[in-house]
This record gives sequence, C-alpha cells and structure tokens, in this order.
Amino acid sequence: MPYLFVHFREKATPDGEQIYFGLSRDAFHWEAVNGGRPVLWALYGDKGVRDHTITRDAANGKFYILATDLSLCYGMRDQYHHSWDEIGRRGSHDLALWESADLVHWTEQRMVTVGTDRLGCCWAPDVLTLPDGSFLLHWSSPVADDDYAKKRIFCRRTRDFVTFSDAEQLYEKEEDIIDSAMYEEDGVYYLFVKSGSNPSGMILLSSDAPTGPFTRVEAFDEAMKDYHNGLYEAPTAVRTEDGRWCLFIDYYGVRGAGQGYVPFVADSLREANFRRADAEFSFPYGFKHGTILKITDEEYERIRSFDFAAAEDGSPC
Repeated sequence: MPYLFVHFREKATPDGEQIYFGLSRDAFHWEAVNGGRPVLWALYGDKGVRDHTITRDAANGKFYILATDLSLCYGMRDQYHHSWDEIGRRGSHDLALWESADLVHWTEQRMVTVGTDRLGCCWAPDVLTLPDGSFLLHWSSPVADDDYAKKRIFCRRTRDFVTFSDAEQLYEKEEDIIDSAMYEEDGVYYLFVKSGSNPSGMILLSSDAPTGPFTRVEAFDEAMKDYHNGLYEAPTAVRTEDGRWCLFIDYYGVRGAGQGYVPFVADSLREANFRRADAEFSFPYGFKHGTILKITDEEYERIRSFDFAAAEDGSPC
C-alpha cells in the first residue's frame, strides 16, 4: 500500500515553511515529490505554515490539509520580535486549510478560526476520523486563565471543515503539552503528545473514547526513556499492511538540515514496545512535523507523475 507524507522543511528561507509531499510504497523508504520543492505555498496569514496534517473524507472524496499558521522566517523577526511568548499569546489564532479532490489540484488557501478569546496560539492541528464519518480536530493552545503559562490540548468536531462545534479541552497535564496525534486500535484510542517536562519528551495515553478520559501507557514510557531529553517532538504514526506501527518523532537537537524525523517501530499500540529502527528507513532529506495518509496505487502514480512546477500558481509573487 502506498503512503503520502505531508510535511515542511527546516530551512532559514521562506520556502521551508510551506507544504511538501513525500511518497512511499511501504512507509519505510521515502522519495521527494516535485524535486524536493514545495507543492503548495501559504499566501495568507503569516505566509508560512508548519505542523501539517492531512485527512480523507470518505463521504465526499475530498482531501483536507490543515497546518499551523506560523512563519518563523518572516514573523519571528518581525511581528513577534524574536519572542516565543508573543507567539503564544497572540500568534496563530487561525489554521491554514487547503482542499482537493485528487491530491494534485488544490483550492486556494483559506483560513479557519478554531481559537477563542480565551485561547492563545493554536498549534499543530491533527484530525481523527470518527466512526460516524465526522472528524475530531485537535490542537494545542495556552489559555488566558493562567496567563498563557502552559499549553493544553483542545478539540472541535466537524463534518465539513466549515462549521465546527464549540472548542473543548481534550487533555491537560500539570506541565506544558503540545503536538497531539490520535489513533484507534481495536476499539481503543491512543493519544501521543509532547510533554514539556516530567518527562520532557513523548508520552502515550489511552482511552475507550476519543474525547477521554485518558490514562498513561506506562510501557511506552519505558520504551522511550532514552529519548526523554527535550529534543524530540511532533509524533506521527501509521499502521502498515503487516499490522506494525511506524512512529516518527521529530528530532530538533541540532540546527538546520540535521533536523527531521527519527523512526520507531512497534507491534501494537497496546504493547507500545517501540524500538528505534533507523536502518529500516530512508528519507531524501529531513521531513519536519507532518502526517501520513494511506493512498491508492492510482493516487500514488498521479502524485508522482504530476508536474507541480508547471501547475504552480501559489509561489511568492
């Protein structure tokens, strides 16, 4: 089964914080699309996007990409005055969204407001398809209640990414948490998040319902204890045809191109016996915070053969 990886790149130029595609036949060996150049550009909001997610709507055949509206290349130097605190309080209130019927022709970017007056920045969206075909959109935000001291996970439900339910808190920890990613296995819902401390790294939670309550999966803590050092974030996972789970965690412990996803493999989310498996994977360059979509052979060939450069109409003018 083929796979599409939607991600950005860690570059000091504006083209890094855009939308890139990677393709794979097996989820282990990846190739760049469009010669390793962006396939879509952000022209609204901060004019840069990070933390991409993609989902398929089985009911109408559409695909949706959502991303954090944030440009460190432009904004950190300009409106945010080199301050993460400013970003947390008043940046990224909207998400950037694109739609497509075929994965190669995309609508123009539109902005989706998911935050409220109570919330600060809205980071790292991810989408879970629910049993009834609707979607649970979740992301991380700080709140005004504690003067934006820590981030929590919030969610909204939607069927069309136009109309949303009210924002609700999905999960809170005593410490800062970001980068939620949720998956279902055998009727149990598993939520990966990045914890700011205690531990400083990935944690895995489980629940019988997608909205919780969630409890810690201690086996995952044991498996990942060597990576609780504050240098990993942005978990994303996919289940392969043989039933195993591939978990990718974004390493940011170096500057520039050395950053990117580190792969882990486990037999199941329940057992959470993840082991690092670098030798089994290959990437053309460092994929940064994104998600993976299972696609058909026809969709794989369509993306691989499409001339994104010729169709490009969204690059900077």
